[in-house]
Amino acid sequence: MKIDFKPCGLPAWIGSLPLEDHGKAVQMMMEYTPDIPLWIQLPHFKSEGMIAQFLPGMPGLRIEEDRKFIQTNDDAFDQEILSFFEEYMGIMEDESQLARSRFALTRDAAPGFFEFIKILDVLEKPPVGIKGQITGPFTFLTGVVDQDGKAIFYDDQLRDAAIKCIALKARWQVKQLKEYGVPVIIFLDEPGLTGFGSSAFISVSRQDVEACLEEVIAAIHEEGALAGVHVCANAEWPVILDSSADIVSFDAYSFFDKFILYPDQIKRFIEKGGLIAWGIVPTGDISSVEKESVESLAMLWENEVLQMEAIGIDRSRIIEQSLITPSCGTGSLPLDIAKKVIHMTRELSVKIRESSGV
Repeated sequence: MKIDFKPCGLPAWIGSLPLEDHGKAVQMMMEYTPDIPLWIQLPHFKSEGMIAQFLPGMPGLRIEEDRKFIQTNDDAFDQEILSFFEEYMGIMEDESQLARSRFALTRDAAPGFFEFIKILDVLEKPPVGIKGQITGPFTFLTGVVDQDGKAIFYDDQLRDAAIKCIALKARWQVKQLKEYGVPVIIFLDEPGLTGFGSSAFISVSRQDVEACLEEVIAAIHEEGALAGVHVCANAEWPVILDSSADIVSFDAYSFFDKFILYPDQIKRFIEKGGLIAWGIVPTGDISSVEKESVESLAMLWENEVLQMEAIGIDRSRIIEQSLITPSCGTGSLPLDIAKKVIHMTRELSVKIRESSGV
């Protein structure tokens, strides 16, 4: 089922803030991006780290002080992974089991999600869409290690388990969020893809990466939501543009020159209805945030749109199929700088939409 969702330059966030209070975080989010609200992650809490937040439920998970890893060399592992796949198969046969399974997010792991739900429950006016997020499968697989420090990507059994863990946690989110009757978007946060193609992943094939992404994207689609892939630096963009993803989210502030090197793939992606989340508001370093303004970013975005037009994409279509976002999350920035980022994101969206007659 194709979801009719045309954001027309609305603002959206990537998902993190430098706060220590989830209630304040969701209030700030609703102030600045009420049209496409989302749940907020607070990296101040170690349990909300990109990898840590979605580790619960993995077979063989061990926590020793600050170290989290998958232990495959003890007697308990075989039974743990058997139990994992039995639970997975049970959910495939009866989806109602998902709500009570290891794949459901908990208040301990994702308090921001539950604060978000409380806000959604009392909204007087439905938003245009709702956004959730999860660590993408490639980043998760290369960020989680076994007892020897080896990434679980290289263990076929664990790779399969991790992809299914991420896929079902994404489906669980969609099931909760689609209750509000508007389009649901789930972003796969994939900073790990910046390393694909480098010597660090010399033995990893494009087919391997595509298989990881497609299984999770398919799960999101089966649940009736849109899937976005977010990469906050440069990447092998054809891997994402040629995928089944509905949204490509990228750092348009720093890496548009690399992105536009793939005009044929970009055109195909747009023509099939794909959306571009323009990370045009910088978050990478404080000096960039300080020197930019809504006006300077509007000029930069206009220049990039002209380059998109030059490869044969109509301006009206670009506007219709665009989101305006920060280049990445703001969780690692000082609060005053983070506030400037989210303020510029909102005001830039307003400026773009007004100048485009939206």
